[in-house]
Amino acid sequence: MSRRVVRQSKFRHVFGQAAKADQAYEDIRVSKVTWDSSFCAVNPKFLAIIVEAGGGGAFIVLPLAKTGRVDKNYPLVTGHTAPVLDIDWCPHNDNVIASASDDTTIMVWQIPDYTPMRNITEPIITLEGHSKRVGILSWHPTARNVLLSGDNVIIIWNVGTGEVLLSLDDMHPDVIHSVCWNSNGSLLATTCKDKTLRIIDPRKGQVVAERFAAHEGMRPMRAVFTRQGHIFTTGFTRMSQRELGLWDPNNFEEPVALQEMDTSNGVLLPFYDPDSSIVYLCGKGDSSIRYFEITDEPPFVHYLNTFSSKEPQRGMGFMPKRGLDVSKCEIARFYKLHERKCEPIIMTVPRKSDLFQDDLYPDTPGPEPALEADEWLSGQDAEPVLISLRDGYVPPKHRELRVTKRNILDVRPPSGPRRSQSASDAPLSQHTLETLLEEIKALRERVQAQEQRITALENMLCELVDGTD
Repeated sequence: MSRRVVRQSKFRHVFGQAAKADQAYEDIRVSKVTWDSSFCAVNPKFLAIIVEAGGGGAFIVLPLAKTGRVDKNYPLVTGHTAPVLDIDWCPHNDNVIASASDDTTIMVWQIPDYTPMRNITEPIITLEGHSKRVGILSWHPTARNVLLSGDNVIIIWNVGTGEVLLSLDDMHPDVIHSVCWNSNGSLLATTCKDKTLRIIDPRKGQVVAERFAAHEGMRPMRAVFTRQGHIFTTGFTRMSQRELGLWDPNNFEEPVALQEMDTSNGVLLPFYDPDSSIVYLCGKGDSSIRYFEITDEPPFVHYLNTFSSKEPQRGMGFMPKRGLDVSKCEIARFYKLHERKCEPIIMTVPRKSDLFQDDLYPDTPGPEPALEADEWLSGQDAEPVLISLRDGYVPPKHRELRVTKRNILDVRPPSGPRRSQSASDAPLSQHTLETLLEEIKALRERVQAQEQRITALENMLCELVDGTD
């Protein structure tokens, strides 16, 4: 008598569960913009969601602990003159977030640990260089202050100086649908409206490998790097069926795996966890999350399970591993956007023991960068700096992103009409000059004293907030 052998995997029984009603975030007017981004970004401190805003673009940033109904007058992050299309938290500073907009700009924001009294309207820096709507943002996984943005051109910025590090101009003939870094940030995987999957070395400005029609349908494709160096893709067949694929960049002729799924028309957003090698597929407009384990054994992409709910999802946020509750064997947490609320969904591996599970939580990327921007640009590569989750992860206190602009007179020409020189532009007398210098010095000292006072008050406020928590 033959027996059916069941594949051994510690993730075979992973199950999803929606958080209780009092753990959701209610009364949030989620954006209705027709754009295939996740509309949500989350880190161990904050939840950010793109929202409806009259006369421009905005997103809301909530401390994770601020669950329940959100006041309609809660401060927003505003500054864009057109809808916000994508947001992304900096992996090396939990208080810094970037936003991309239909107005062709990228803005980088510093979010305080305390709740602001009014809208945040002044970004740390505005990055201008695109000519079309910017719908893609992605921070470099290991280099400090390196940010990628894309329309049909990919620009890589040093946010610390506001400079363009690299501009990849002639590689994509049409709109880029997705961009993903590999684990050390040496390569990019991109998908484009021309149906081509490309592997790009950004510092050499070269396409290392490409595959036309990885998925034959016209609807958007998505691609992410896996831990093994393969490329996992989602797309559509010629008959508009949704499809997933696994590809080896060294041999793009044939897929490692190709599976048809269903006939829904929502784009499948893949969220990949390299620690467990599980990929979660969340379709816009779907009411389910499907998850698969990627291994070295045929058929390589193994279906695990589906989390289903009644409400369709408008977008999805994916918590980094360091923000999970290891005491409950939580291996993933999603933030599902409904029309007017955000609902956490927790993925758990059932275990009887309350002890730390080493096999579920290998060391994972922490908040410290491995390289500076200039080191990465010069050709250096480094794997992420790993941390242990054995004792849980405590987010560090507020860290300020300092921007030092170089050659600012060359970058920004003087605004307004030029004036011809008049008597009022005549050279100043020595006495007047000394008086002005003294006044400037006094003002600088006063500003410095006020800054120190503000910092002290902010620290007191943070301690009070921590005490109440």
